[in-house]
Amino acid sequence: MTFRGCGCEKEVQEALQRGHWPAACTRELRDHVRQCGTCSDLVLVTEAFQLAKLHSSEVANVPAGLVWWRAQLRRRRAAAEKVSAPITIAQIFAWATSLVAAFGFFASQYQHGLRWGTWWSELAPRIFNFSPLTNAKLDWNFVILIPTLGALALVAGLVVYLAAEKS
Repeated sequence: MTFRGCGCEKEVQEALQRGHWPAACTRELRDHVRQCGTCSDLVLVTEAFQLAKLHSSEVANVPAGLVWWRAQLRRRRAAAEKVSAPITIAQIFAWATSLVAAFGFFASQYQHGLRWGTWWSELAPRIFNFSPLTNAKLDWNFVILIPTLGALALVAGLVVYLAAEKS
């Protein structure tokens, strides 16, 4: 099967693209289109597409202000997500640290037999005594706890700083 084009097909196509069909065309060209199947199909399809384009452009009349407003909303939303990413990372780190500390606390209490009342009565004088080094019963766990909390605060600050630098 071979497809052969018509010699007038290019002329008909140019008339259709320029909007000269059928009023500004010669009588011979109009008569040719009525007789030639290829050219009549070309006119039929092109006019159908032009009509569909005209109807769709009338229906989809979107004002430029609306497009600009939506673009601004999208830009603001992206900026807010970029700014909130380090805060989210810091919150996740804080939750994870708190869970580890709570797990450690409950594990140590389980080792002591879950004596909550006696634990508080032993720990309260040490906490509220502002000179722990003069206390005769110095608990080394308390001495290790303070530097550990300080190191944890430094690591938390470093994590937040690095997260902010990365994004």
